[in-house]
Amino acid sequence: MTRGTRTQRTQFKARGALAAVRGEKALAELAEQFGVHPQQVTDWKKPLLERAEEVSDGARREEAAPVNVKAMQAKIGQ
Repeated sequence: MTRGTRTQRTQFKARGALAAVRGEKALAELAEQFGVHPQQVTDWKKPLLERAEEVSDGARREEAAPVNVKAMQAKIGQ
């Protein structure tokens, strides 16, 4: 697969997962729309819901204080 194809497939899965989370249509209808088995839509939806917290907390995690590596290495050396 080329890089463009992977990106397209990822975007395709993301659109399907978001549609499932929104609940605008039944899983069977979404599966028909995307041309996959209904279980596949559920499989796309699960990781999206599991990682939703990471997305919303991403900015807070980046603001964490930097680790003092030299002090940690000194403790390890003792």
